[in-house]
Amino acid sequence: MMTTALVAIDSTILATAVPTIVAELGGFTIFPWLFTVYLLTQAVTVPIYSKLADTMGRRPVVLVGVGLFFLGSVLSGAAWSMPTLIAFRAIQGLGAGAVQPMAMTIAGDIYTVAERARVQGYLASVWGISAVVGPTLGGVFSQFTSWRWIFFVNVPVCLAAAYLLRRHLTESVEHRRHRIDWTGAALLTVGLTLVVLALLQGGQAWAWVSAPTLGSFGVGAVLLAAFVVVERRAAEPVLPLWVLGRRLLGTAALISVGVGVILLGLTTYVPTFLETLVHASPLVSGLTLATLTMGWPLAASQAGRLYLRLGFRATVVTGASVVVVAAALLALASRHPAVLTVALTCFVMGLGLGLVATPALIAAQSSVDWGQRGVVTGANMFARSMGSALGVAALGALVNGLMAGRDATADPARFHTAATAAFTGVAVAAALMLLVALAMPRTPVPD
Repeated sequence: MMTTALVAIDSTILATAVPTIVAELGGFTIFPWLFTVYLLTQAVTVPIYSKLADTMGRRPVVLVGVGLFFLGSVLSGAAWSMPTLIAFRAIQGLGAGAVQPMAMTIAGDIYTVAERARVQGYLASVWGISAVVGPTLGGVFSQFTSWRWIFFVNVPVCLAAAYLLRRHLTESVEHRRHRIDWTGAALLTVGLTLVVLALLQGGQAWAWVSAPTLGSFGVGAVLLAAFVVVERRAAEPVLPLWVLGRRLLGTAALISVGVGVILLGLTTYVPTFLETLVHASPLVSGLTLATLTMGWPLAASQAGRLYLRLGFRATVVTGASVVVVAAALLALASRHPAVLTVALTCFVMGLGLGLVATPALIAAQSSVDWGQRGVVTGANMFARSMGSALGVAALGALVNGLMAGRDATADPARFHTAATAAFTGVAVAAALMLLVALAMPRTPVPD
């Protein structure tokens, strides 16, 4: 729960301070990289950490993650420009790549499927508390002190998490020789980085039809194709293709991609949308966004009862349907922005996501044994992180294209159009997620 708090607080505390950070450091057109580089480094390291966790144990991996998150937080708080802040956020992402999936994997190790229904309530409470604490602290720091404390506040949480893990987490691990697929990891990292770079810089630093943009897309695609070839032949692939080949695991991963797109799409643009168009304070915009992560744990805490009674697929389809309706309402409501309307739609969307993310992950975990659970959980978290990274990049490209390099505060009318387009993109992602949920197999819930 303490390690989960690191990621949970970070998911909401930064977004509220983006306008303040941009005002001090500049770089409005590249600020989406604050989220993208974090998610990208998190995503590409998740499979590596997950493989190590299945061979070395969970505790050493999660402790390394906490240490890297600590280092990235201290450096981010001392950043002197937008590029340096983006670089230090990458280090935070390296830590988060171990922290988030290991917390979920450890919960899967300790508790049965039936017990996880109750435990998810405990873990969800962390997100609920963070949903209030994160935006509140982000708003208070950026409005009354300094945005730098948004990162420094992670220091005591990291220290507490490391202490509790070393003191209380014990595990019996059968150590064996292992080979890390560094070639596959490098191909995945560079390939995804080039694709995200093309999405964010296309139409801004480079024209869409230009050598840098087309070259980045092309080389990125070739490297990702090479990654697939390498994974087929690797003795211990960093991302085993069987994880995506099974229907249950594949649909669960695609659902996580949709969750990532929706979650970070809203986290990135809702606060800036409210602060620019209705002149909401950072504190108010943060609390408005917090309704999303308040609805999520409320639903997640009850998801166990639903999937034990109705099954995994029915629960996920129900949640995805709620998300589609709420996303469509948010896209429509953005034409006439109001804090209360945005808060209500985000809350309902959080309820839907809580019924989607948790049952889909537990369904995937319950289909494998201990030795594969780390990889399966990691693949699911990897999919969510990649959905977040690519989603933010794609939405950032859309918004930047419509803004044509203009500052949102200087041209609010154009930003209004751009934000509405971004929320419409979120609604499209929600609809695609529902279609994938309908394709999820009817899997019996284990005793």
